[in-house]
Amino acid sequence: MALTDLPLHSHGRKLVVDLSHEHGLALLSLPTLGGFRLQTRARQAVEEAVLSLAGPRAGGSEGPPAGQTLRGPFTGRLAPIHPGQVGEEEIADLRYVVSGPRGYLRVLLGMVRANRPWRLVPGLSKALAAALATGAVATVNSTIWNLATSLSTPRLVIATVGSVTLMTGWLIVDANLWHRADEVSPEARKRATLYNASTAVTVGIGVIVCYAGLVVINLVWALFILNDRLFASTTRTPLHVTEYWTLSWFVASVATVGGALGSGLESDEAIRAAAYSKREQERRSVLQDDHGD
Repeated sequence: MALTDLPLHSHGRKLVVDLSHEHGLALLSLPTLGGFRLQTRARQAVEEAVLSLAGPRAGGSEGPPAGQTLRGPFTGRLAPIHPGQVGEEEIADLRYVVSGPRGYLRVLLGMVRANRPWRLVPGLSKALAAALATGAVATVNSTIWNLATSLSTPRLVIATVGSVTLMTGWLIVDANLWHRADEVSPEARKRATLYNASTAVTVGIGVIVCYAGLVVINLVWALFILNDRLFASTTRTPLHVTEYWTLSWFVASVATVGGALGSGLESDEAIRAAAYSKREQERRSVLQDDHGD
């Protein structure tokens, strides 16, 4: 029984599991099990695959089991999984695949889960240092005080979305994380789209985690450093809980932009190592070696 956290493809569909009862082999692609309850689903899938390989055959010692069905995560009411096509010259004799928008989303979440986006935070030490320095200076800037108190909630949300998008896009472009299909076939383009979507979501989640951390740190810093009388005389607004929160929120957006500039100091290898799972790193390394040859 072999497991992989890479998405596999078969006849234009995302491969969930391949079984060869003649050879006693099974291959399971973990991303197709989704991003939630992965360990439970993987354990159930392995149990079903092993039971299928060890079960009685419909035609004697060879061929798939009677009924040609697997249970567990393969037959869930909400699971977009169904039997797939198997070629005559292929070793597998039973295959399950996912398809459709729900299947695509399931694989995407599984790929993001395998990449573990929270690991991106320690991999951006220089960017975070630049963001913290920017936030510390911005918190004591009277111009920032006036801007923060004058901004409405929708504008603060727009500032958040803009800064996170800028940081995410800069990391992807600067570290050359964008995947380009070598082939012009529709299947190759779909694979490239899937890889790029998982990259964007992985990096985006990592940046959002950094952003949330900046909000908390800026709030603590503001509580420690700000003088309520000076703030009120400058902004004509009393310094209450709402003002602390609004200022910390806006400063986090400003600091995130500063962090995007600081991310240019990070090595591409460090960012790729933080943004991808081990198997994805190996896949990209092989692709780079092939391009070099």
